[in-house]
Amino acid sequence: MADALSEILFFFSRLDWLSAVDILLVTLVIFSLLQLVRGTQAVVLLRGVIFLVVAIALLSTFLKLRAFAWLLRNALPALLIAIPVIFAPEIRRALERLGRAGSSFSFGPRTAEADIQAVIESIAKATQKLSERRHGGLIVIEREVGLKDYANTGVHLDAAVTPELILQVFYPNSPLHDGAMIICGNRILAAACVMPLTANEDLPDRQMGLRHRAALGISEVSDAVAVVASEETGIISVVHNGRMIRRLDSNRLRHVLGVFYRPRADGGWWARLRVLFRRQPAGADLPQDKPGG
Repeated sequence: MADALSEILFFFSRLDWLSAVDILLVTLVIFSLLQLVRGTQAVVLLRGVIFLVVAIALLSTFLKLRAFAWLLRNALPALLIAIPVIFAPEIRRALERLGRAGSSFSFGPRTAEADIQAVIESIAKATQKLSERRHGGLIVIEREVGLKDYANTGVHLDAAVTPELILQVFYPNSPLHDGAMIICGNRILAAACVMPLTANEDLPDRQMGLRHRAALGISEVSDAVAVVASEETGIISVVHNGRMIRRLDSNRLRHVLGVFYRPRADGGWWARLRVLFRRQPAGADLPQDKPGG
């Protein structure tokens, strides 16, 4: 006990402000990495890596296993190469968020406030009609991260955003209904686009179809906002940053989209860094999903 106390006192005697900053930075990096992989399949992989490292350290420290130590020394370079491959999606997501932190958050191209409100109104009206008629639809709205690669998988439109056009695109058995509509600024960029599916199996509802999985998938690889109208239940959902808000009516949908598009009054680096590694979008007045949704 005395030896442990003396070691602690010796540690604090050598601790200066530079060492404190060093410890703080390391803690911040570890915390950010844990926040990044939270709720994803990478958590299981991370647990396996930690268990493997701990087991190797214990075996190497307490047992003199020469052959095993030789195997570890030769396998370590391969392990260092394998880790970036295993965690490639998480690393890519972190770099994308880091890149977005250096620019102001906006609704795609610089769009006038009146045009933004017109787009929100058109989406709300059309989505409400889709819900009432049990017509499925997936509307993906581009923000900072460009969606041109995904738009190229569909049919190029470059048309004004109107409720009538949205309803016509998602009319059952129409040539463009099976896929996502991409909106950029105040224009419909393309329709019938193919979106990446989420790999996360922890869904709010196991009966969710490909539209909801595609909405989650595109929100995980970009900062886009996806609006989904369920063909089976008529439930309206909004997906952003890997999070889904369900059971929205037209008024709540307008409010949610307005929160996402509203310019930040507290702009600057601090506000951007606050949301850098957060999976849930910033905005204190963002409505939450109802229990059981």
